Amino acid sequence: MRALSIANANDADAGFVGERFRSHGYAFEECHREHPGEWPSLEGRDLVLLLGSDWSVYWPDVAANVAAEVAVIRDAARRGVPVFGICFGTQMLAHALGGSVNKASTAEIGWMQITSDLPQVIAEGPWMQWHYDVASAPSGAIELAHSAVGTQAWQLGRVFSTQFHPEATETMLRRWSSGAGADELARIGVSVEELLTAARSNVNRSRPNSDRIVDWFLESVVPSEFHGVLDNP
Repeated sequence: MRALSIANANDADAGFVGERFRSHGYAFEECHREHPGEWPSLEGRDLVLLLGSDWSVYWPDVAANVAAEVAVIRDAARRGVPVFGICFGTQMLAHALGGSVNKASTAEIGWMQITSDLPQVIAEGPWMQWHYDVASAPSGAIELAHSAVGTQAWQLGRVFSTQFHPEATETMLRRWSSGAGADELARIGVSVEELLTAARSNVNRSRPNSDRIVDWFLESVVPSEFHGVLDNP
């Protein structure tokens, strides 16, 4: 099965989520947000995976790149191609499909618990979080998890997304917490070693929990009857 992953060039690792999709037979073509002119068509694609980013959808200097990703999301919605979004991917989906994205009242960075309306599928954590924005799901979407800051997971037709990072591996977190990431952690009073120590403990749970989400997505969301999710295709 042929899939596209959309990510920033310096952060295109799909981690545990990518591994689980590949175990189900999906092969990904990587699309970098910085070069939307190089992206292929959705023709013949079976899945779109939207990964995280250190961008915000409302930044003026990435407006053209955001518009290109919006176009892909809306094309997928019209075609009924399943989409799985993570963190910035969640915010892109909300932005493209009629929801909203705003600065969060409180940044969520670190391993955190959530409240799940579907705990047999979406465990309550701890999950890795690293974001400053919050997305309000589009009209008609079903909220599946939340925290005090905002929605943490939602579904709309064949679209599903998480604000938290089910894909996060220790290797990825080493990269995220270097350079500017280390400065971000310092600002909230967390050391890099504290974050990585927590990661070594928590990925033992987050990996099977991530697998469960991907399995459910493929078993329940992908085969769902397609009615479209756009009012004006």
